[in-house]
Amino acid sequence: MTNKAKIFYNEALAGSLEKNDDGYSFIYDDVYLKSKDSKPVSQTLPLRPHPYTSRVLFSFFDGLIPEGWLLNIASKHWKIKGTDRFELLITLCRDTIGAVTVLPNEEEDVNG
Repeated sequence: MTNKAKIFYNEALAGSLEKNDDGYSFIYDDVYLKSKDSKPVSQTLPLRPHPYTSRVLFSFFDGLIPEGWLLNIASKHWKIKGTDRFELLITLCRDTIGAVTVLPNEEEDVNG
């Protein structure tokens, strides 16, 4: 299982999300921050050069994970525990309805 993900906003690399022993961290990409077109991925995560940290998965990212019957189907298909929010996020949020996309690090490295 990967513990890092690339976060894209409208197909631009916006930052990276990491699961670690202390919880989670999210940091915006330096190039993204310098772009005149950069926008925060969420109002709860304003643009800044310093990492955000949290003991639990940030509410914004947790909110991208499907709920109900779709979550049940996905969990069974990929055999992911419903409590593993990070694994659910990187598995199920590669093609979201909104502007934000989440890709595991190794997948982005292979395709990018």
